[in-house]
Amino acid sequence: MHTTEQPVLQDIVLIGGGHSHVGVLRHFAMNPVPGVRLTLICRDTHTPYSGMLPGYIAGHYDYDDVHIDLSRLAEFAGARFFRDEVVGLDRNAQQVICRSRPAVPYDLVSINIGSSPQLSGVGGAAEHAIAVKPIHGFDSHWRQLLERMSAHIGPLSIAIVGAGAGGVELTLAMQYRLQRLFAQRGVDRGQLQFHLIDSASQILPTHNARVRRTFESVLSERSVQVHLGAAVQEVAPAQVVLANSNVIPVDEVLWATNAAGQSWLKEAGLDLDLRGFINVTDTLQSPADPRVFAAGDIAAMMNHPREKAGVFAVRQGRPLADNLARVAQGLEPKPYRPQKRWLALISTGNRYAVASRGNLFARGQLLWRWKDWIDRRFMARFNDLPEMQPPAASVDTTAAVSQQDASQAISALAMRCGGCGAKVGSTVLSRALGKLQPVARDDILVGLHSPDDAAVLTVPPGKAVVHTVDFFRAFIDDPYILGKVAANHSLGDIFAMGAEPQSATAIAAVPYGIESKTEDVVFQMMSGAIEVLNAAGCALVGGHTGEGQELALGFAVNGLIDPDQVLSKGGLRPGDCLVLTKPVGTGTLFAAHGRLQAKGRWIDEALESMQVSNQAAAGCLREHGAQACTDITGFGVLGHLIEMTKPSGVDAELDLSALPVLAGAEETVAAGILSSLQPANVRSRRGIRDLERWVEHPRYPLLFDPQTAGGLLAGIPESRVESCLQQLHCLGYPSAVVIGRISAQSDQLEPITLRE
Repeated sequence: MHTTEQPVLQDIVLIGGGHSHVGVLRHFAMNPVPGVRLTLICRDTHTPYSGMLPGYIAGHYDYDDVHIDLSRLAEFAGARFFRDEVVGLDRNAQQVICRSRPAVPYDLVSINIGSSPQLSGVGGAAEHAIAVKPIHGFDSHWRQLLERMSAHIGPLSIAIVGAGAGGVELTLAMQYRLQRLFAQRGVDRGQLQFHLIDSASQILPTHNARVRRTFESVLSERSVQVHLGAAVQEVAPAQVVLANSNVIPVDEVLWATNAAGQSWLKEAGLDLDLRGFINVTDTLQSPADPRVFAAGDIAAMMNHPREKAGVFAVRQGRPLADNLARVAQGLEPKPYRPQKRWLALISTGNRYAVASRGNLFARGQLLWRWKDWIDRRFMARFNDLPEMQPPAASVDTTAAVSQQDASQAISALAMRCGGCGAKVGSTVLSRALGKLQPVARDDILVGLHSPDDAAVLTVPPGKAVVHTVDFFRAFIDDPYILGKVAANHSLGDIFAMGAEPQSATAIAAVPYGIESKTEDVVFQMMSGAIEVLNAAGCALVGGHTGEGQELALGFAVNGLIDPDQVLSKGGLRPGDCLVLTKPVGTGTLFAAHGRLQAKGRWIDEALESMQVSNQAAAGCLREHGAQACTDITGFGVLGHLIEMTKPSGVDAELDLSALPVLAGAEETVAAGILSSLQPANVRSRRGIRDLERWVEHPRYPLLFDPQTAGGLLAGIPESRVESCLQQLHCLGYPSAVVIGRISAQSDQLEPITLRE
């Protein structure tokens, strides 16, 4: 993640990862505006490039060939990436409303979310048809269909509704891929039937006559049944009924027409056209609110109406970025006029393409190769990222909304001192914490519900207090997720000891900045933390927030336990099976993320694992006879295991092949990308017998990989381990597995034996 001494003065929030917004991110990466922070909010980490989707469906490209990694691109651009779905826009409060996180404030907002086919107007379509957009839903269905077809026996009939360029390309690409799959299995390709349906009187209505005739011929040659001039009236489980009463038996129905905007756009009070798209002026701003920009399919240029095509979204990226930057700096935006004609290269499924531009027409394999070269060059701009620009070294107040904000930004870095001088103002902290609702507990006498100089707790009779503290710098730019992970990480020691969490006190550092921005960071971060703490029954009773160059968060946590029920590290017994509840690899993955070498989906999986609480796992392990337990954190698997073997007086055998590993971690360690803590952890290698045999093993480095919010490692009696694993899997720990066994202490100096 990025750190800079430049305080944030304005927030530009990008809603959606469409073609225009990826252009904005790249432009800001190469031309950053001091004091302007970008935040991308998108449901998907990998966004598809529409120009290559037919080739992907046909099998010419793999997933990464046709998807832009938004996580990497945002990291490259110095932007925050919030993976969530936007469900509303509060223009009065200037906040973006998300489905699963607190609202995100903005100074300027841009919308590039594409469009979605409207199925509600046709009976049964919403239940029995699959919309081609948004692409992530269709892609999931397509992959499931391919998997089913690998064992399918008998005829298959597929209908595509919509005979524009998208529907025609989709039909031919699907047919090409499925026919090849049938041929590989020795199945008669004649059992595969496609239907192309449209209410229009001709296919490709926006293209010239020669283009239409060419595709009419291709569709006919490939036995695609074309049904024109009659709209779909009803979609039933096994048939499509047309307005002319024709009934088409089908197994699958795909919808590629009647696109419209999402319903929340209307609720936001934006000026929309008849199809629900956002009307925009020549500067790509909403006439209803100049703080709102829109581009791509979701935008309708009032003075220059154009067909919904990816080429326009791509071309709008540069003027959109320029105007966002200009308005953020108090300058007038510049008008943009889209081209009237554009070149369309429409593929026929089999590495053959047809060119269409106005009345111009051409076709051939060479055109497909040219299209392939154009598309790959476009994708390389976003996936083959150049070196990043160095951060700003001084305060630039050009983007300040007011003179007061400019003055605050300048003073934010002037005459900084440590100690109490580094505290965040009490009004900022109190406003942020005042929005939170920590869980109430009877044993908290003084806490956030009645703030004082310190919290006051009671300890029930017969209980002992377990106390722990953890603190670390942010490794991601999303303060809400950071709060959830930090809380989970800090609770890990409590659960590993077998205790019940009681209270937590937060310790946070936030980057220097103006009050409104600092307050939101604190609120977002603590909102994530409070969700985790409340779910664990742990009351947040107070905290201390100071300023620093980097965002950081930790907690001092108190827990309660029966003194006779403590799960220490020293309770391992010969014959125990070593159970690990979560996969490892967070250290190397986030080191790679910072170097733009990790795929976004790898980071998604790691963050999902880090947000899984160890509470239920701890209870399960105890129920199945665990006498020793620890959470895997900074010292890595080997370091923490050695900490257990020494006080237990035992040796341990570890199975490297059984070690659960997060997706991508083996690739990043193989590339030599390791956490900065790895060299210190490697010192524990002296605890491994026959070390030279294992140092070249591909999983060897993962033994030392430091974990954040890692899983629990416990010794379980062999007779109960199968039941334990079954229950752990049911509780939401699918990677829980036996990674080794405990044996009696030998006369060897090294306590750890490796095997595979």
